[in-house]
Amino acid sequence: MNEDRKHRSSVEYLRDTAAKVADAAVRRALVEGRQHILRFLLRRLGDADAAEDVLQTFMLRAIDRSEQLRDVRAVRGWLSQILASSIADYGRKVARQRQREVVMAPTDLDSFQDGFDEELDETICNCLYKLLPTLKPEYAEVIWRVDLQEQPREAVAKDLGITLHNLTVRLHRGRQALKTRLEQMCLTCPVHGFLDCDCDAVEKVRARFQALKDDAGAKTTD
Repeated sequence: MNEDRKHRSSVEYLRDTAAKVADAAVRRALVEGRQHILRFLLRRLGDADAAEDVLQTFMLRAIDRSEQLRDVRAVRGWLSQILASSIADYGRKVARQRQREVVMAPTDLDSFQDGFDEELDETICNCLYKLLPTLKPEYAEVIWRVDLQEQPREAVAKDLGITLHNLTVRLHRGRQALKTRLEQMCLTCPVHGFLDCDCDAVEKVRARFQALKDDAGAKTTD
């Protein structure tokens, strides 16, 4: 009896320890992914507050438009377009507010919107690469191969020994899981790395995120 109890306690302890390690790994990936995009935006915009604003706009749009994933070829390209448009929209807003103090030239805005931005694309790819290990392995693999490497679905399904329908289901569920990670990344404390942190930094992030959501909701009802 005592041996059984010890065995159960050991198993529970190992499970709890593994869960804590996994949770820490997820938090670390969320913070690293967030910081990676934020550093890119800081280099591009040259202003910390502007970079944070654009990051929150990007995250909100990615979450709100996640259903569009079924209509695009790759998650990377889809997110890159959203990030590019978020930067361009910010530039236009600043141009309207400060006619004599424009953050970026109109030609730069056009290139963000219409052309290929290698640094931006690489930033998105690296961010997703950090988040993928936090998903279930079967989800991470199909997103990596189909969405990031753009391998043919038929070839991936055959290699995995599953039907094309099953691959499509995994891909859909994986994208939904990735959507959850993106939202968590947006709401993770940039200083302490906790979703439930109540420091000033994360409260500021949540306030901005909520304001963006309220503004988006108001626009849809107009």
